Formats: sequence, C-alpha cells, structure tokens
Amino acid sequence: MRPKAALGLFRISSFVLRISHRKEVRMAKRVLVPIADGSEEIEAVCIIDTLRRAAAEVTVASVGKLQVTASRGVKIVADAGIANCTTQVYDCIALPGGMPGAEHLRDSAELIEMLREQKQAGRLYAAICAAPAVVLQYHGLLEKVRATCHPAFRNKLDPTHASDERVVVDGPCVTSQGAGTAIEFALKLVELLFGAAKANEVGKAMLVESD
Repeated sequence: MRPKAALGLFRISSFVLRISHRKEVRMAKRVLVPIADGSEEIEAVCIIDTLRRAAAEVTVASVGKLQVTASRGVKIVADAGIANCTTQVYDCIALPGGMPGAEHLRDSAELIEMLREQKQAGRLYAAICAAPAVVLQYHGLLEKVRATCHPAFRNKLDPTHASDERVVVDGPCVTSQGAGTAIEFALKLVELLFGAAKANEVGKAMLVESD
C-alpha cells in the first residue's frame, strides 16, 4: 500500500474512533444529587455510591456552600454549586432527605426549576425520606402521583396517592421512605437507568439479598 493511501486510512480510522468515543460519552447516564446542610448522609452517600458503582456519571451539587454539614455532623464536599448545573440535562435528579436539608432543597429556586423541567420532559426524578413531602409535594411535583416518604411526613402527602411501601415508582417519579430503604431506592434507580441485569450485578457485589 502506498504511503498516502495508508495515511488516508489512518485518518479515517482515527475519525471513526473519535466519533465512537463521543457516542460512548453521550450514552453515559448522568445523575444529579443535590445536597445541603442537614441532608441525611446515609441517603446521600448511598445514592451517590450505588449509582457510581453502576457507572453513572454522578454530580453532587450543593444548594449552598460546597462543603456541607450533614444531619449527623458528617462533612460532604460537593462537586459543584447548583447554579453551575442549571444548563445541564440529567437522566435522573435524586434528592436525599434529612432535616433541615430537605427544607434547604425546597427553597432552592434553581433546583425546583430543574425538577419541574425534569418532570415535564418525562425524565426520572426521585426523592427519599422527608424530601418527597417537603420538596416534591410542596412544589406540586407529586400531583396525581403515587408516592411514599418517611412515616413522620406522611400526613403531608396527598392521602389519595400516599403509599406505605418502601420504594414506589409512578412514571418518572421514584420515592422511598428513609435511611433503611436507601440501598433499595438506589438500586431501583440503577434498574430504571440501566436495566434489571445491571441492578442485580451491582446489588450482588454489595451483598444485597435479592428476593
């Protein structure tokens, strides 16, 4: 083969590889986990950790300063401020609970606008513990949506759509009850984003007993 022809093939191959790489990057599932002072650390870290085990691209975004003090005093450093995330599209936005963390999430105008756009687009949005009631219900994001939350906040949900199940999926909305259901919640998000096989794989590696 002549040198010029070989060079041409090399350039074409390089171009194809670059296109393939960009396709792989676009296929990555992107998840936003907002946090605040007073967020429940078990729930926040469980969501982040489990989804990263599934190879999701997880961004931890603070609605206040980057380093937050969680509900039991654990320090968590966010990847970004929420204002730096508003122009991005995420396959899932997942809220941890905890008080007053859920109230801080509720009061973030940037986050609420993102959640409204998420719901309107039919992309996954999720919340656990206090967050379904304190954030989603408060802002009308659970209208005609079956949901659960921590029992202490159940009276804030619409009684016609409230559930006592540990994890509830209704369309693009996923809700759960608290720290003790955090792994189930996170694995359900893995299942919805990547499929049941991936959720089983991640759960098995974590020694989560399957039904």
